[in-house]
Amino acid sequence: MRYYRQTTFKMVLSGLILTLFGMQSCQPVNEDYPAEAADPGYLHQTMKQLTDVIVHDIFSPPVASRIYAYSSIAAYEVLQQDYPEYQSLAGQLNEFEGVPPAEPSKEYSYPLAAVKAFITVGKALIFSEHMMDEHEAQMMEEFKATGMPNDVYRRSLAYGEEVGKAILDWSGTDHYKETRTYPKYSIVESDPARWQPTPPDYMDGIEPHWREIRTFVLEKPDQFKPKPPTPFDMTEGSPFYQEVMEVYNAVQEDAEDKEERIEIAKFWDCNPYVSHHVGHVMYATKKITPGGHWINIVQIACETADADIMKSSEAYAMTSLALADGFISCWDEKYRSNLIRPETVINEYIDESWAPTLQTPPFPEYTSGHSVISRAAAAALTSIFGDNFAFHDTSEEEYGLPSRDFESFYHASEEAALSRLYGGIHYRPAIDVGVQQGQQVGDYVVQNVNTRTQVSEAN
Repeated sequence: MRYYRQTTFKMVLSGLILTLFGMQSCQPVNEDYPAEAADPGYLHQTMKQLTDVIVHDIFSPPVASRIYAYSSIAAYEVLQQDYPEYQSLAGQLNEFEGVPPAEPSKEYSYPLAAVKAFITVGKALIFSEHMMDEHEAQMMEEFKATGMPNDVYRRSLAYGEEVGKAILDWSGTDHYKETRTYPKYSIVESDPARWQPTPPDYMDGIEPHWREIRTFVLEKPDQFKPKPPTPFDMTEGSPFYQEVMEVYNAVQEDAEDKEERIEIAKFWDCNPYVSHHVGHVMYATKKITPGGHWINIVQIACETADADIMKSSEAYAMTSLALADGFISCWDEKYRSNLIRPETVINEYIDESWAPTLQTPPFPEYTSGHSVISRAAAAALTSIFGDNFAFHDTSEEEYGLPSRDFESFYHASEEAALSRLYGGIHYRPAIDVGVQQGQQVGDYVVQNVNTRTQVSEAN
């Protein structure tokens, strides 16, 4: 009898424990969770976190554009499966065959899977993984709080990771890893027209082999090869001499609208690593890259237009593609022409004490990277949000700079390009020709990447 009572007690106790465990593990399901999980803020927050890590890790502008592109594509490829009016980028991007599809008979939270895919890719391409881990933990708790079923939650996470790994496999074939082992840029001191390292740190040329990275949409890096720069000739009155003097005069103390020029130059500086030397002390400040500034403009545009998560993902994907191919196209020309920077020329031939408003970036002058990628990004954004899309750009406020207002994406790209003259780091042709080059890249991306299905286009 005693044995019977003990056995019965153990069975009852076990039943209670199982019941309590079941109650704890089965949170109430919220029927409205799909709408709550589709908040585009989850994607915007995750993109902002990636930008913060890129700033922290000091990635160069070209490398940062690669990180943005693969991460954005991962999120887009998940989300488009839940929106019939959108289509995959498979077969539209170079050597991209797509990602494993979700199982049609099972329920997923595609926004959760998209964020997981984005983080999986982004975390693999940066250094400070712990910063993404912390953000991921926060995001996952917020998705859980929407009240989605546990099986949907787990399934969505697993699928997002699967897509992320597929994108990483594709990224691993773009020749990036191989270029990490290639030799540094070689200086040719006997040629006065060739680029040389500039003050204050005289750093080696950044990414001299970036032209060897696989393009995303362009057929080849030199598809839109610009005309050569003006021949080097410091004879007084020569075309090149006049270009040099325009830069020299643009940053003089007696220049007209001096304060406005400085404000514009600093707003679009976007130098990821600026060193400061005070006596024997050196310290550095870190900021977003040029591509990072435009990625932030994507968020501003999406929020201004009240874009849903799918359109936001489309905007990030298209803009990042334009940025990435813009950098490849620009860097292809930079290390072909290898043109010397204004600071080096002016110090040697005109005024040894002259200094530009901005710190000269460590790579050749022609064409202007800001001009190319800003115009390409503007073309991509205009294709999504339309012409004359006015916006308030707050991208630089966290770096202590005031915001600026623009009438359109092209308006912003024009100011970004001109900022390089005001900053004293580019000649006029690098700016003007760079804008043309960026327009060609952007137009090509827009014309050759179709995110919408033919049905939606017909409607």
